[in-house]
Amino acid sequence: MKIQILGPGCAKCTRLMATAETAARELGLDCEFEKISDLNQIMSFGVMMTPGLVVDGEVRSVGKVPSVDEMKKLLQQASK
Repeated sequence: MKIQILGPGCAKCTRLMATAETAARELGLDCEFEKISDLNQIMSFGVMMTPGLVVDGEVRSVGKVPSVDEMKKLLQQASK
């Protein structure tokens, strides 16, 4: 599973990465993480608010940092 965090490197982006890593670890998922800070790349996903969460090429969350439990649900849905 590939998880991409979209954002310029703000505090919310950092928290989103940490939340995603924690949720993936707790679920026992094998994930590749990538941080994307280039605005053109971020906009290519159709994301206009950061942070953005992309799982396997699909935008799953925009403009907020889900809780670890919410993140687990997002990752479980994506892995089906």
